[in-house]
Amino acid sequence: MLIKSTFPASRAVREIYMQKAHTVPEESKTQSVTYADAGVDISSGDRAKERIKYLAQKTFNRNVLGGIGGFGALFRLDLQRWKSPILVSSADGVGTKLKVAFELGLHRTVGADLVNHCVNDIAVQGATPLFFLDYLASGKLDPVVTESVVTGLADACKANGCALIGGETAQMPGFYTDGEYDLAGFIVGAVDREKMVTGAGIKVGDVLIGLPSTGLHTNGYSLARKLLFEVAGYKPTQYVTAIKEKAGAALMKTHRSYLHVIQKLVTAGVTTGMAHITGGGITENLPRILPKNTGAQIEIGSWPVLPIFEHLRTLGQVSEEEMMRTFNMGVGLIAAIPAAKFTRAKNLLDRAEEKFYVIGRVVKGDRKVQYT
Repeated sequence: MLIKSTFPASRAVREIYMQKAHTVPEESKTQSVTYADAGVDISSGDRAKERIKYLAQKTFNRNVLGGIGGFGALFRLDLQRWKSPILVSSADGVGTKLKVAFELGLHRTVGADLVNHCVNDIAVQGATPLFFLDYLASGKLDPVVTESVVTGLADACKANGCALIGGETAQMPGFYTDGEYDLAGFIVGAVDREKMVTGAGIKVGDVLIGLPSTGLHTNGYSLARKLLFEVAGYKPTQYVTAIKEKAGAALMKTHRSYLHVIQKLVTAGVTTGMAHITGGGITENLPRILPKNTGAQIEIGSWPVLPIFEHLRTLGQVSEEEMMRTFNMGVGLIAAIPAAKFTRAKNLLDRAEEKFYVIGRVVKGDRKVQYT
């Protein structure tokens, strides 16, 4: 078969062709394009890293090996502390709550939102937080904003007894709008195998108690922002009589950590299962810990619903079903307590000055929530 080449055949023609193909336009010869020209300021990133390095190091303990800046963070698992350790991990993000933070210029609390959310996710399984890593991505890195966010991360890590041992600060020009960023994190904890809290021990008749939330925590913000800022037309700095505070302030309340109260319940052996009420509300989160052939009966009105939720309901004429599967409705954690241990659990929580509400019971069912 004869294959016809499209490349010039003669040597002279080939030389001319190659010369033209590799000729650099005259105007390009005098310019040197840098990463900064593409929108990524490496120097700014280096300055940000220097500003946040000491913040992370404040959270270090004797199990952290090395420092910030390596290819991978190193953490020593203390085998003297656990007989048969099981690692428990979780990853999450702050979500569109960040949009409110951008509007108000408040960046410190979102770090605590992220850490506390992740801490709760592993604590309900009986785990003690060990270390945390974050991911902060923006179009253009602002060292001051970055330091503010990481300050919140570090403070929350320290409060929860875990080390902030690493992370990533990515500059992605053209991907994020100027002045905006995304924030996510990853946590690892440990628990002895025999002390894991899985919900397997939950039985019909167990009492369900709810611990109050501080607000929306980090869920339901797409709907909340639509109702407050589009439907009602509020500005984030506007005072809203129905909730007795500014709209933005109500939305920016920090996601609460339940670690210390969870540890008390687990240590005392008075809970058979716990659910962190996040995206999906009680409707979707509580069934995650229910064993087969059980369900949950929740009594509406057995706890005080925060004003922000009532106002959101009114603004959008949102159905009860939609509210319960979108927001936490004022309950951020639910614990199942065997009836025989309820008095002991109540005394423990009272001594710790922890508010709680009896919101329902475990009943026969197919792992669903019934509202009465």
